[in-house]
Amino acid sequence: MIGLAVRTLRHRKGAFAGAFVALLCAAALVCACLMLLETGLRGAVAPERYAGTPLVVAADQYVRQSVDKGKGKTKTKAKPLTERAWLPASAAAELRRAPGVSKVITEVTFPFGGFIGHGWESAGLTPFTIAEGREPRAAGEVVVDARAGLAVGGTLRGRRVVGVTAQALPSQDTVFLSTAEARRLAGRPDLVSAVGVFASGDVPLPSGAVAYTGDERGRLEFLDAEQARVSLISMGGALAGTSLLVAILVVVGTFALSVQQRHRELALLRAVAATPKQVRRLVSGEALLVGVAAGALGAGAGLGVGVWLHATFVALGTTPANLRLVVSPFPPLVAFLATLGSALVAARVSARRIARIRPVEALGEAALDRGRLPWWRAVAGIACVAGGVVLALVLSGLRTEAAATPVTMLTALVWTVAVTLLGPLLARAAARVLPLRAAGVSGFLAARNLRATPAGLASVLSPLTLLVAMTCTILFAPATVGQAALEQAGEGLRAGHVVVGADAATVADVPGVEAVTPVLRTTVRVGLDKFSAQALAYDPRTVDLGVTEGSMDRFAADGVAVSTAAAARLEIGVGDPLRLTLGDGTPARLTVAALYARGLGFGELTLPYELVPGHVDDASGALLVSAPTLDADALAAALPDGAELSGASGPSVGGGANQQATLVALGLIIAFTAIAVVNTVAMATSGRVRELAALRLAGTTKRQVLRMLRLETLGAALVAAALGTGIALVTLAAFGAGMTGSAVPYVPVGTYALVIAAATGLALLATSVPARLALRVRPAAAVASR
Repeated sequence: MIGLAVRTLRHRKGAFAGAFVALLCAAALVCACLMLLETGLRGAVAPERYAGTPLVVAADQYVRQSVDKGKGKTKTKAKPLTERAWLPASAAAELRRAPGVSKVITEVTFPFGGFIGHGWESAGLTPFTIAEGREPRAAGEVVVDARAGLAVGGTLRGRRVVGVTAQALPSQDTVFLSTAEARRLAGRPDLVSAVGVFASGDVPLPSGAVAYTGDERGRLEFLDAEQARVSLISMGGALAGTSLLVAILVVVGTFALSVQQRHRELALLRAVAATPKQVRRLVSGEALLVGVAAGALGAGAGLGVGVWLHATFVALGTTPANLRLVVSPFPPLVAFLATLGSALVAARVSARRIARIRPVEALGEAALDRGRLPWWRAVAGIACVAGGVVLALVLSGLRTEAAATPVTMLTALVWTVAVTLLGPLLARAAARVLPLRAAGVSGFLAARNLRATPAGLASVLSPLTLLVAMTCTILFAPATVGQAALEQAGEGLRAGHVVVGADAATVADVPGVEAVTPVLRTTVRVGLDKFSAQALAYDPRTVDLGVTEGSMDRFAADGVAVSTAAAARLEIGVGDPLRLTLGDGTPARLTVAALYARGLGFGELTLPYELVPGHVDDASGALLVSAPTLDADALAAALPDGAELSGASGPSVGGGANQQATLVALGLIIAFTAIAVVNTVAMATSGRVRELAALRLAGTTKRQVLRMLRLETLGAALVAAALGTGIALVTLAAFGAGMTGSAVPYVPVGTYALVIAAATGLALLATSVPARLALRVRPAAAVASR
């Protein structure tokens, strides 16, 4: 049968071109997503600043929790901290006394504008040496690196440049201050961020300290790289799974259309005594050959897509440039095997019906499309509808984007699979209600065609519905959360301005300023679960959190306000204790003072301001300013030098660069689905050459034939838009109910119209081009050749 399959492919290249393209794109997409996953699991970060230090000792940069697994067994789980954990300065003295230690270098690190600041005592970690000038000694002096473009005698942020180093680090701009000034600016005079140790043997570690060697030094130096690894693991895994499910759906549909177009050929084989097993082996052999070729090429192309994705994430700032992309045989091998398996499954499912009918009925079955739905397909379709309902109910109870996003994609996919399985029934119903007859002769022909061949309409409906449903879900799910956050922030902000780069007391002294509230954004963990948080000195003249229970009057140094959504997750209420871990790993025990409704606009937890500045890497924050009698120009003129003024707004809730990266990756799925639409519609049109030729022989003009095809496609696009929109609305309503508390999604009309227009335009383009090529063939020759 393989030999016959080879000859079939050789003489019917067009029939298999669509399946080849679908499989190739599927392999590339799955391979690229798996590369992200593997980079998250195995990616390493080479040290830069710590490259010259064999051993770096620092605090544990993870939150750890022991979980009871029963039968006396426990397992320790760990999650990375979002801020740097620091060590007591006394740890350096303890390390100096350890046997075999020849040198100990302490380090403090802190943001310094667009630079990373350090004390000069830590220059030997890299090492940095002075190329011009001298080291800093006083509070107003600074040494810059070789890339800064400044010379001795210049100024940087109000400080005089007294030296320039001979070195510069590849991915960070470095400045050095005097040791005392650096510790003052870091705000932690009794702590150090790390200790470099030079020793001849093993070194006993102080309590709470962790040793970092090799590439582990890079993970300590670049904490954002560790957080990026975690993001890549979750994103790569979710996208790889979604891509594979989409690929299977697309490939099954493409193969089904290919086999449907060859019913007459396969029926003839049954009529000349080919057994069902032989027919299945033939179709499987064809799928095997196409799958091997497409899988190999697609997996190779996927390596390039993976490299592009990684570079895009680096450009967006979600992945550090020094988190190297892992390239190994694993992603292309898995993509190849997954693609090949999808092809074989699709071929077996597609050939099931024609292989099982009796030989004497084969040609009649091929000639007439009754639009019947096999019992197993009807049962599977109903099961998918039930699964979609269950997933929607589950989704409506999820209140974190990390949990809701993969379920959202899965929900939309399951509903689309239900539409695909029940496609012939839906197509028959649609063909009866579409008002095509009003469009003259072409409309009459289009309506008769859709009624006579519901399977053909169903094959086009599936990818079009998938495109509309997935695109709307991907675009409007984050838009729904973002709009709810903007609305909550707009309702809750009483301040008219935001000031950064100024001291609260200084701004409060400006005439006309009524109230000033300092705000810091951070994240905390309760157990191992991460929550967004803000720290502020609460003042109802600048902020209204929408308190629903309790009172902010009880919000003191040991109090915490919790959003209603976070309180439901944590199962706590007013007066309950809350143990949490601050961003740098410091534990805190607070009491819930109030619950508030505007968690999307202001963060899930609100902490007392004085609790947080000593536990974040950047304590500059912002000031919410209420000055009813001052306009923006008057307030800006009264601010000190270096302060910046902007209109008041809530915290960034839309996800920023991380959300952009997710949209880029999900955009590949949309692109793949769009290719599937073009692919399927073009295959469906190309397979009707004989039919179009017969219409031409019967006296129909080319213009009428083209108009008929366009009307059929417009009808299919209209039905697919309705089905895809319905799927997206059900999914988004469940998503919104869980994430925002409202089942009404935010759908920008203009964006939605562009989605529908793009899907319709792609379908029309995929219809018109092959139709015009088919109509170039003389009708008599086309009928005879078929």
